[in-house]
Amino acid sequence: MRARDKAAVSALRATLAALDNAEAAPVDEAALRGVALEHAPVGAGATEAARCELSERGVVAVVRAEAGERLEAAAQLTDPAHADRAARLRAEAAVLLRFLDGPGTAQDDTRTSSDSRLPDGAA
Repeated sequence: MRARDKAAVSALRATLAALDNAEAAPVDEAALRGVALEHAPVGAGATEAARCELSERGVVAVVRAEAGERLEAAAQLTDPAHADRAARLRAEAAVLLRFLDGPGTAQDDTRTSSDSRLPDGAA
């Protein structure tokens, strides 16, 4: 991200927001609390609800959905005037799909496959 890759920054920010939304407490829990003032929780943190924890599969599903949304939107932008927007959406999808390909495929990973056999600090 230091290189100011706008597509990567945009895709990662949106995906982090989608992950936060996926971990949010279900709306049903808030409805169970009661709406009358005398039933309102009191004190610091009393209105906080425990967040759901996504499994690895859940995280992968959210990231795939985000990439899929971008690819679908890019496919719908067929007008030549929107070619740059479609290209940016495809680039964002590629960034997200790169994270799903497994370890060693992200740009931040500086080790090569031959270096992975070396103990840490020996490279």
